[in-house]
Amino acid sequence: MESLSINKILSNQKNLERILENLKDGIIAHDLDRRIFYFNKTAEAITGYDRNQILGRDCHEVFGEPFCGGKCAFCGENAEPLDTDEYTLTIVTKSGESRRVEMLTTMMTDERDTDVGVLAVFKDITELQDLRITSGRSMGFSRIVGRDAKMLEIYQQIRDVTDYDFPVHISGDTGTGKELVANAIHNESRRKGAPFVPINCGALPDGLIESELFGHVKGAFSGAVREKKGRFELAHNGTIFLDEVAELPKLLQVKLLRFLQEGRFEKVGGEKTISVDTRVISATNKDLKAEVQKGSFREDLFYRLNVIPIKVPSLRERKTDIPLLINHFLGELTEKDRLQPLRFSSSAISLMMDYDWPGNVRELQNTIQFSIVRSKGRVVEPDDLPMEFRSLQNTSPKRGPARKLDVAVVRDALVKTGGNKARAARVLGVGRATLYRFLDDYPEVIQDN
Repeated sequence: MESLSINKILSNQKNLERILENLKDGIIAHDLDRRIFYFNKTAEAITGYDRNQILGRDCHEVFGEPFCGGKCAFCGENAEPLDTDEYTLTIVTKSGESRRVEMLTTMMTDERDTDVGVLAVFKDITELQDLRITSGRSMGFSRIVGRDAKMLEIYQQIRDVTDYDFPVHISGDTGTGKELVANAIHNESRRKGAPFVPINCGALPDGLIESELFGHVKGAFSGAVREKKGRFELAHNGTIFLDEVAELPKLLQVKLLRFLQEGRFEKVGGEKTISVDTRVISATNKDLKAEVQKGSFREDLFYRLNVIPIKVPSLRERKTDIPLLINHFLGELTEKDRLQPLRFSSSAISLMMDYDWPGNVRELQNTIQFSIVRSKGRVVEPDDLPMEFRSLQNTSPKRGPARKLDVAVVRDALVKTGGNKARAARVLGVGRATLYRFLDDYPEVIQDN
């Protein structure tokens, strides 16, 4: 009887509309021609759009761009509709404000199981995401792993720049994840769903890079048997990422400067001027100001690119993220290669915390892969690490108080901090890895507490 009464309630259109109107999630529904036929009260509150202004209109026309961020089955040509899809994206409200939402879309069918339209349910998570970042409770952000204070600053910088299309320049050592940061900026912006096009400016010969960036017409040079689009044209409505931009030849620097000023360029061998709408993000592991002083990089281009600078910290500057990164990479490898669950011993992690990591996160990933191959069990020990770590182990004291530590002092620090090892290390004035190594040698200190 209960099931029948529910069916009876839902069969009444007014009751169904009353339920949808009082949901705390936004609801939008459109037919196969993208014509919106339902938009609830919460959707109005999140987006700032009045339903009376948008009902019956194409959702692309109403919002000025795909509301779904380009992930809808009706945005591209010959797209195959999905039954259900769930993802996070950034939308732009009527007032121009960016909001982060969780979106769930599902195909609607009639009684004959024929597709009739799309239902989208979305929730505003902007404040929740910001709170997780500022409180340090976030394990990462937009595929970037880390919760060190320096990384939390990076996440906030990414959030700050997503509302704008100003050029961003990312600096940092090799292997720190500059492309991940660039990708996060793209994915958090209104351009998500449009192409993210990376190019390594230092990986191509001088004779090819202009064609790669700006394209060429047929017959522009030997081997140009057809017209080709360049990376800037491919990145229309999206983002282009110029990695190792300091390696650009002077001639290309001039052409890039013109594009940043005017948004236009000509293909190699072509006379037609092409305009594209793309955000430019650049990166380098060099000091670009020093390159300007040396005369190898144009000063005017530097100021055009360096509108919003972001400095990615090296791994040695955020060593507290090492255990988190180890677990992340282990999880990826376990899932991808169907490995048995593994873990790193505390003594192995201690050595890794003491290492300087000249290759940064990329070197850490390689180290984990090497250690998994070398390890014979399910626990990676210090002897399973590469030679440079075993050398570090051999130069570290095995017994006796480490630096200014002794059992009584360490025990007292742990009592004062309620057993919190990170705080105890700060009280003792030593690195956390040093304290961990000492506790490995004197386990009775932990047992006493």
